[in-house]
Amino acid sequence: MSSTVGGDGSQGAGVKLGFKPDMVVQELGWDEDVDDDLRTAIEAATGSALVDEDHGDVVDAVLLWWREDDGDLFNGLVDALTDLADGGAIWLLTPKVGRDGHVEPSEIAEAAPTAGLSTTTSLAVGPEWAATKLVAPKSGNRR
Repeated sequence: MSSTVGGDGSQGAGVKLGFKPDMVVQELGWDEDVDDDLRTAIEAATGSALVDEDHGDVVDAVLLWWREDDGDLFNGLVDALTDLADGGAIWLLTPKVGRDGHVEPSEIAEAAPTAGLSTTTSLAVGPEWAATKLVAPKSGNRR
């Protein structure tokens, strides 16, 4: 059995990643190498198209496609926080080990806390991509 999420274009992968109907999801770092099946699954789960960096309003989650040569990951994460609602998550999507553009886990481990984010989940989301869920730590102990 595979530990990979998605790949069939159904809404299942989007739901497994925590996307729900009516969520607004911003996509950053799109290029021709992204996983279109995953994108389609997220759109099916939310019931709406992904928005881009020009959306200009608050979003519930961000998909950040990131490759080794995309620049400084810390800066990319800070940019991804710009429109993110309180309690929202960034799904950092990076090429798997051995693929062009692979990002070392140590780079993510260093950049995320520097940007004020914590890693909560990491998993494979297709044949080429791995996903890491990043969230801002909750302030205080109240629920």
